Amino acid sequence: MKARIHITLKSGVLDPQGKAIQTSLGALGFGGVDNVRQGKFIELDIAADTESEARTRLKEMCEQLLANTVIENYTIDLEA
Repeated sequence: MKARIHITLKSGVLDPQGKAIQTSLGALGFGGVDNVRQGKFIELDIAADTESEARTRLKEMCEQLLANTVIENYTIDLEA
């Protein structure tokens, strides 16, 4: 199964990289861009017998390594 994991900072957590991107876009003439937030995108193939098993394993991966759940949220998309 193909898994896509989107990791973003939780609301209220400062995002200095997002702010730098926003400032740079403005400097390049791209006005009207506000509230830029950057995140991570991870794509992987996972061997699992069922979607439920895959989701359980992916959740464990996110909780233990891929996301810092204190300051980040994550979503998992699966494609058979």
